Amino acid sequence: MMKLKTVLFAPLACLMLSNIVVAQTPQPQKLWKDGAPGAGGSEVGDLPSLTIYQATGEAPRPAIVVLPGGGYGGLAIDHEGHAIAKWLQDLGVTAAICQYRHRGKGNQGAGYKHPYPLMDAQRAIRTLRAQAAELNIDPNRIGILGFSAGGHLASTAATHFDDGNPDASDPIDRVSCRPDFAVLCYAVIGLNKPYTHRGSQRNLLGEDAPEELVESLSNESQVTEKTPPIFLFHTSEDTGVPPQNSIHFYLACHKHKVPVEMHIFEKGRHGVGLAAGRPGAEHWPMLCHEWMISRGILPAAK
Repeated sequence: MMKLKTVLFAPLACLMLSNIVVAQTPQPQKLWKDGAPGAGGSEVGDLPSLTIYQATGEAPRPAIVVLPGGGYGGLAIDHEGHAIAKWLQDLGVTAAICQYRHRGKGNQGAGYKHPYPLMDAQRAIRTLRAQAAELNIDPNRIGILGFSAGGHLASTAATHFDDGNPDASDPIDRVSCRPDFAVLCYAVIGLNKPYTHRGSQRNLLGEDAPEELVESLSNESQVTEKTPPIFLFHTSEDTGVPPQNSIHFYLACHKHKVPVEMHIFEKGRHGVGLAAGRPGAEHWPMLCHEWMISRGILPAAK
């Protein structure tokens, strides 16, 4: 009887397995095909990459570079990377997770400090813009979104940018790295401040960075009228990266007449990601979606 059961049910099992659709995670692509500038090796941590979750639709889609947090010493690639990219993809946004270089990996154990993370984030924006036609992306709706230290990197990209080098041999280097908008999630922003996340600053700049360099990357002081529209969210209970980071950046944007929206929720520890099931903070994805509609980044729901 046991043999008979095996014979009868094995085809059914195969049939059931054949009907299962397994979602494939997109494969990362190198930001520089021939090796990143300043790379100290060929390990994963030496090779910044983009993992692109392409949105469907006939019309060119908006796109967002996603920067996971991790204190510039690692990357919270799942809940601040892949989960975010899937959410954006469902909204109709092509999301590109940037695995940028940081202090925790690569370079023969020494890690990567400034300017390498910024170099990688800027290259990610340029790549999407240069390849807009083949990726079905609108080159004028390319944003950047970051969490925690990734939020600091996003705020740096939003305040430190250029128009590209028209004489560059690499066509990607010929286009602008300015994001068209930025979403900063419980972001590290101020450096050498009472509310600074010291671990992120130390990993990015080391212990004895020149004061001018520290100030140039304390990004609330770098906001100008050319800074793109900004969406910020934070929580009052965040003791790792206090909400003063977002508050001071908001005030700087307001001062310079940069379009800005901020939400600070009472509840929620640091690192909540999409914050599902967390009272108050769980609404930030919906609010961000509505903000993107109000800015014309996404069309209004039918």
